[in-house]
Amino acid sequence: MRIHGFNKTTLLDYPEHVAATVFTGGCNLRCPFCHNKNLVLNPERQPVMLKSEVLGYLEKRQGILEGVCITGGEPTLEKDLAEFIREIKALGYPVKLDTNGFNPGALWELLEEELLDYVAMDVKASRENYGAAAGVRDIDLSRIEESIAMLKCCKISYEFRTTVVKGIHNIEEFERIGKWLEGSRAYFLQGFRESDNVLVQGFGAFSAEEMKRAAALAGQYIDTVRLRGVE
Repeated sequence: MRIHGFNKTTLLDYPEHVAATVFTGGCNLRCPFCHNKNLVLNPERQPVMLKSEVLGYLEKRQGILEGVCITGGEPTLEKDLAEFIREIKALGYPVKLDTNGFNPGALWELLEEELLDYVAMDVKASRENYGAAAGVRDIDLSRIEESIAMLKCCKISYEFRTTVVKGIHNIEEFERIGKWLEGSRAYFLQGFRESDNVLVQGFGAFSAEEMKRAAALAGQYIDTVRLRGVE
Protein backbone atom coordinates (compact mmCIF):
# COMPACT_ATOMS: atom_id res chain seq x y z
CA MET A 1 0.00 0.00 0.00
CA ARG A 2 1.25 3.45 -0.95
CA ILE A 3 -0.14 5.51 1.90
CA HIS A 4 0.52 9.19 1.30
CA GLY A 5 -1.68 10.71 3.99
CA PHE A 6 -3.53 9.83 7.15
CA ASN A 7 -6.19 11.95 8.84
CA LYS A 8 -6.48 10.51 12.32
CA THR A 9 -9.94 11.85 13.08
CA THR A 10 -12.72 13.17 10.85
CA LEU A 11 -16.45 13.74 11.17
CA LEU A 12 -16.88 14.45 7.46
CA ASP A 13 -15.51 11.57 5.40
CA TYR A 14 -17.68 8.68 6.64
CA PRO A 15 -21.35 9.60 7.20
CA GLU A 16 -22.50 9.18 10.82
CA HIS A 17 -19.09 7.86 11.89
CA VAL A 18 -16.12 9.27 13.73
CA ALA A 19 -13.49 7.96 11.37
CA ALA A 20 -9.88 8.00 10.25
CA THR A 21 -9.04 8.61 6.59
CA VAL A 22 -6.27 6.96 4.58
CA PHE A 23 -5.06 8.66 1.37
CA THR A 24 -3.53 6.68 -1.49
CA GLY A 25 -1.64 8.20 -4.43
CA GLY A 26 -2.08 8.12 -8.18
CA CYS A 27 -5.25 8.21 -10.27
CA ASN A 28 -6.46 6.93 -13.63
CA LEU A 29 -8.41 10.15 -14.33
CA ARG A 30 -7.32 13.77 -14.64
CA CYS A 31 -10.33 15.79 -13.52
CA PRO A 32 -9.26 19.42 -14.02
CA PHE A 33 -11.08 20.52 -10.85
CA CYS A 34 -9.50 17.84 -8.62
CA HIS A 35 -8.21 19.34 -5.37
CA ASN A 36 -5.58 16.64 -4.74
CA LYS A 37 -3.17 17.68 -7.49
CA ASN A 38 -0.02 16.45 -5.78
CA LEU A 39 -1.47 13.03 -4.96
CA VAL A 40 -2.74 12.59 -8.52
CA LEU A 41 0.18 13.93 -10.57
CA ASN A 42 3.23 13.35 -8.38
CA PRO A 43 2.48 10.65 -5.80
CA GLU A 44 6.10 9.46 -5.85
CA ARG A 45 7.20 12.85 -4.50
CA GLN A 46 4.80 12.76 -1.56
CA PRO A 47 5.73 11.47 1.90
CA VAL A 48 4.97 7.80 2.48
CA MET A 49 3.48 6.46 5.68
CA LEU A 50 4.13 2.88 6.79
CA LYS A 51 1.11 0.60 6.79
CA SER A 52 2.19 -0.74 10.18
CA GLU A 53 2.05 2.80 11.60
CA VAL A 54 -1.52 3.28 10.39
CA LEU A 55 -2.67 -0.11 11.64
CA GLY A 56 -0.94 0.48 14.97
CA TYR A 57 -2.82 3.73 15.45
CA LEU A 58 -6.13 2.09 14.51
CA GLU A 59 -5.48 -0.67 17.01
CA LYS A 60 -4.90 1.88 19.78
CA ARG A 61 -8.11 3.73 18.89
CA GLN A 62 -10.40 0.70 18.97
CA GLY A 63 -13.59 1.61 20.78
CA ILE A 64 -13.11 5.31 19.98
CA LEU A 65 -13.00 5.46 16.20
CA GLU A 66 -16.06 4.10 14.40
CA GLY A 67 -14.75 3.51 10.90
CA VAL A 68 -12.03 4.01 8.30
CA CYS A 69 -12.36 5.82 4.98
CA ILE A 70 -9.95 4.99 2.16
CA THR A 71 -9.65 7.71 -0.47
CA GLY A 72 -7.10 9.11 -2.91
CA GLY A 73 -6.06 9.50 -5.58
CA GLU A 74 -7.83 6.34 -6.65
CA PRO A 75 -7.53 3.53 -4.08
CA THR A 76 -8.50 0.70 -6.46
CA LEU A 77 -5.17 1.14 -8.25
CA GLU A 78 -3.45 -0.38 -5.22
CA LYS A 79 -2.80 -4.08 -5.85
CA ASP A 80 -2.77 -4.91 -2.13
CA LEU A 81 -5.87 -2.86 -1.26
CA ALA A 82 -7.92 -5.96 -0.37
CA GLU A 83 -5.21 -7.23 1.98
CA PHE A 84 -5.03 -3.84 3.68
CA ILE A 85 -8.80 -3.74 4.16
CA ARG A 86 -8.78 -7.23 5.61
CA GLU A 87 -6.29 -6.05 8.22
CA ILE A 88 -8.46 -3.03 9.05
CA LYS A 89 -11.59 -5.14 9.37
CA ALA A 90 -9.72 -7.62 11.59
CA LEU A 91 -9.52 -4.72 14.05
CA GLY A 92 -13.30 -4.42 13.98
CA TYR A 93 -13.69 -1.33 11.80
CA PRO A 94 -16.26 -0.81 9.07
CA VAL A 95 -14.63 0.50 5.87
CA LYS A 96 -15.79 3.16 3.44
CA LEU A 97 -14.22 3.38 -0.02
CA ASP A 98 -14.11 6.51 -2.16
CA THR A 99 -13.74 5.65 -5.85
CA ASN A 100 -14.18 7.09 -9.33
CA GLY A 101 -15.65 3.79 -10.53
CA PHE A 102 -13.22 3.38 -13.42
CA ASN A 103 -11.95 0.03 -12.14
CA PRO A 104 -15.14 -2.06 -11.82
CA GLY A 105 -13.23 -5.33 -11.58
CA ALA A 106 -11.42 -4.27 -8.43
CA LEU A 107 -14.66 -2.88 -6.97
CA TRP A 108 -16.44 -6.17 -7.70
CA GLU A 109 -13.77 -8.21 -5.93
CA LEU A 110 -14.01 -6.04 -2.81
CA LEU A 111 -17.80 -6.29 -2.77
CA GLU A 112 -17.76 -10.02 -3.46
CA GLU A 113 -15.48 -10.59 -0.48
CA GLU A 114 -17.71 -8.34 1.67
CA LEU A 115 -14.79 -6.07 2.54
CA LEU A 116 -16.72 -2.82 2.15
CA ASP A 117 -19.46 -1.32 4.29
CA TYR A 118 -19.99 1.93 2.37
CA VAL A 119 -18.97 3.14 -1.09
CA ALA A 120 -18.97 6.73 -2.33
CA MET A 121 -18.60 6.84 -6.10
CA ASP A 122 -17.95 10.03 -8.00
CA VAL A 123 -20.15 10.54 -11.05
CA LYS A 124 -18.22 13.26 -12.81
CA ALA A 125 -20.90 14.58 -15.18
CA SER A 126 -23.57 13.54 -17.65
CA ARG A 127 -22.57 10.93 -20.24
CA GLU A 128 -22.11 13.60 -22.91
CA ASN A 129 -19.84 15.70 -20.69
CA TYR A 130 -17.94 12.93 -18.94
CA GLY A 131 -14.69 13.13 -20.87
CA ALA A 132 -14.27 16.84 -20.19
CA ALA A 133 -15.09 16.45 -16.50
CA ALA A 134 -12.78 13.44 -16.07
CA GLY A 135 -9.93 14.94 -18.09
CA VAL A 136 -9.88 11.88 -20.40
CA ARG A 137 -11.09 12.69 -23.91
CA ASP A 138 -12.10 9.20 -25.10
CA ILE A 139 -13.10 7.76 -21.74
CA ASP A 140 -14.61 4.27 -21.73
CA LEU A 141 -17.99 4.97 -20.14
CA SER A 142 -18.86 1.28 -20.01
CA ARG A 143 -16.51 0.97 -17.04
CA ILE A 144 -18.34 3.75 -15.19
CA GLU A 145 -21.73 2.29 -16.06
CA GLU A 146 -20.66 -1.15 -14.83
CA SER A 147 -19.69 0.29 -11.44
CA ILE A 148 -22.95 2.25 -11.21
CA ALA A 149 -25.02 -0.87 -11.96
CA MET A 150 -22.98 -2.90 -9.48
CA LEU A 151 -23.60 -0.46 -6.63
CA LYS A 152 -27.29 -0.10 -7.40
CA CYS A 153 -27.65 -3.86 -6.92
CA CYS A 154 -25.42 -4.27 -3.87
CA LYS A 155 -26.62 -4.73 -0.30
CA ILE A 156 -24.30 -2.25 1.42
CA SER A 157 -24.77 1.48 1.85
CA TYR A 158 -23.56 3.63 -1.03
CA GLU A 159 -23.87 7.07 -2.54
CA PHE A 160 -23.18 8.71 -5.86
CA ARG A 161 -21.83 12.25 -5.81
CA THR A 162 -20.86 15.03 -8.19
CA THR A 163 -18.69 18.05 -7.49
CA VAL A 164 -20.56 20.80 -9.34
CA VAL A 165 -18.15 23.13 -11.11
CA LYS A 166 -18.86 26.31 -13.07
CA GLY A 167 -16.83 25.97 -16.24
CA ILE A 168 -17.37 22.20 -16.42
CA HIS A 169 -21.08 21.65 -15.79
CA ASN A 170 -24.33 23.34 -16.67
CA ILE A 171 -27.34 23.11 -14.40
CA GLU A 172 -29.57 21.48 -17.01
CA GLU A 173 -27.36 18.40 -17.31
CA PHE A 174 -28.33 17.32 -13.79
CA GLU A 175 -31.67 16.17 -15.13
CA ARG A 176 -29.76 13.84 -17.46
CA ILE A 177 -27.59 12.65 -14.57
CA GLY A 178 -30.73 12.02 -12.53
CA LYS A 179 -32.17 9.86 -15.31
CA TRP A 180 -28.87 7.98 -15.55
CA LEU A 181 -28.85 7.25 -11.81
CA GLU A 182 -32.58 6.65 -11.51
CA GLY A 183 -33.42 4.29 -8.67
CA SER A 184 -30.25 5.02 -6.71
CA ARG A 185 -30.39 5.27 -2.94
CA ALA A 186 -28.62 8.61 -2.55
CA TYR A 187 -27.05 11.31 -4.71
CA PHE A 188 -25.06 14.25 -3.36
CA LEU A 189 -24.17 17.45 -5.17
CA GLN A 190 -21.02 18.97 -3.72
CA GLY A 191 -20.06 22.62 -3.96
CA PHE A 192 -16.72 23.38 -5.63
CA ARG A 193 -14.08 25.33 -3.73
CA GLU A 194 -11.03 26.84 -5.38
CA SER A 195 -7.62 26.05 -3.89
CA ASP A 196 -3.94 26.10 -4.82
CA ASN A 197 -4.04 22.30 -5.17
CA VAL A 198 -6.56 22.19 -8.01
CA LEU A 199 -5.17 20.60 -11.18
CA VAL A 200 -6.35 23.50 -13.35
CA GLN A 201 -7.02 26.95 -11.99
CA GLY A 202 -9.87 29.22 -13.02
CA PHE A 203 -13.03 27.28 -12.22
CA GLY A 204 -15.81 28.61 -10.02
CA ALA A 205 -18.75 27.62 -7.86
CA PHE A 206 -22.44 27.85 -8.64
CA SER A 207 -24.67 29.84 -6.30
CA ALA A 208 -26.74 28.14 -3.62
CA GLU A 209 -29.88 28.77 -5.66
CA GLU A 210 -28.35 27.21 -8.76
CA MET A 211 -27.27 24.19 -6.72
CA LYS A 212 -30.79 23.80 -5.37
CA ARG A 213 -32.14 23.90 -8.91
CA ALA A 214 -29.67 21.21 -10.01
CA ALA A 215 -30.72 19.07 -7.03
CA ALA A 216 -34.38 19.51 -7.91
CA LEU A 217 -33.75 18.39 -11.50
CA ALA A 218 -31.93 15.24 -10.36
CA GLY A 219 -34.54 14.70 -7.64
CA GLN A 220 -37.20 13.98 -10.23
CA TYR A 221 -35.59 10.54 -10.59
CA ILE A 222 -33.79 9.89 -7.28
CA ASP A 223 -35.58 9.98 -3.93
CA THR A 224 -32.65 11.23 -1.85
CA VAL A 225 -30.74 14.14 -3.38
CA ARG A 226 -28.82 16.44 -1.06
CA LEU A 227 -26.31 19.27 -1.17
CA ARG A 228 -22.91 19.33 0.50
CA GLY A 229 -20.59 22.27 1.02
CA VAL A 230 -23.19 24.80 -0.06
CA GLU A 231 -23.69 27.88 2.08
